[in-house]
Amino acid sequence: MRIPRLIAPVLKDLFRKYPVVTINGPRQSGKTTLARSVFPDLPYVNLEAPDIRTYAQEDPRGFLGGYSKGAILDEIQRVPDLLSYIQPLVDEKSRNGLFVLTGSQHFGLSEAIGQSLAGRTALLRLLPLSLGELRALGPLPETDRLLQAGLYPRIHDHGLDPAQALGDYLETYVERDVRQLMEVRNLTEFQRFVRLCAGRTGQLLNLQSLGNDAGVSHTTARSWLGVLEASFIVFRLPPFFANLSKRLIKTPKLYFHDVGLAAYLMGIESWTQVRTHPLKGALFETLVASEVVKHRYNQGKRSNLSFYRERAGAEIDFLYEVGGGFVALEAKAGETLNQGFFGGFPKLRKTLGDRVLAEVLIYGGSMSGETESVRFTPVGGLADTLADLDRELS
Repeated sequence: MRIPRLIAPVLKDLFRKYPVVTINGPRQSGKTTLARSVFPDLPYVNLEAPDIRTYAQEDPRGFLGGYSKGAILDEIQRVPDLLSYIQPLVDEKSRNGLFVLTGSQHFGLSEAIGQSLAGRTALLRLLPLSLGELRALGPLPETDRLLQAGLYPRIHDHGLDPAQALGDYLETYVERDVRQLMEVRNLTEFQRFVRLCAGRTGQLLNLQSLGNDAGVSHTTARSWLGVLEASFIVFRLPPFFANLSKRLIKTPKLYFHDVGLAAYLMGIESWTQVRTHPLKGALFETLVASEVVKHRYNQGKRSNLSFYRERAGAEIDFLYEVGGGFVALEAKAGETLNQGFFGGFPKLRKTLGDRVLAEVLIYGGSMSGETESVRFTPVGGLADTLADLDRELS
């Protein structure tokens, strides 16, 4: 079964407005399936195939000559020089709706696109399934199962064992991409580094500490983290910063794009391990962060998420920018609402005042509602809540 993707109408609309649309995202997030389902009549070319890749590299004009009416070019990062030949072709054709490009690395690819296709391509990012998309298969699994399985489409579409699938994913794609992007002399050290990153999801990023624990230099740790970001494995969440009298934390936080991959790297192989795992709260927060980012990307927009933390201790997990202000979001893995879940909101209101337009608690329970000024919702209802707030506050 193909799971309908929320970004599909955005892709179709942009293809009418630009000669090229580029879809970036992690491997196995569904980019190829999306492009082929939205544009079934466009020829499809997989640049991972060695013979096709060699032809495109050695005779780019001849290769593109076979697709003068356009095509889906999959894994364009394998032949980045092809972008320089696509540019004059689309300029000559002088019409929209020619090429759909997909790429699973934005390390260097963004620069190549910026140089060759500036103003000629729309850029979209497709991450693994959102919870709203997963609902197309039926009722959402319980939270502990979600935290262990993650949201890569094949796991849910084909009923795969998450631990097996995520282990294969790590070896087949992540480690292969590492070898393509840079020379890693000791793969064991890199594997340890990735696992240490998983143990730090939802935490402030300390590259010095991360490098020390992995047994590599600060410089190497920075470079390897860049590779993980380029492969859409992790992302850095920026801190909120404004000209306030408060002393604010200025260090970004580290998150995994897919919570299941983070859980696997922590050594979690069954959903039953999640309930009592000491990092369950961090995994839940990671799921919430990725859901908000997907909500933006699926509309064809950039992420506008940040977090708020004062050096004195006052904090809120996320600030979602909308309507000239912010929606304050707090993530709590507990299934039972308690007063402590709401403690960060009054402190934030005291600092940011009327710039806080709404407050939302996302928690591990099943009820939705509102108490005083704070809405509360299960994580499965977060996208609907954000969509409602977008309409109300924009």
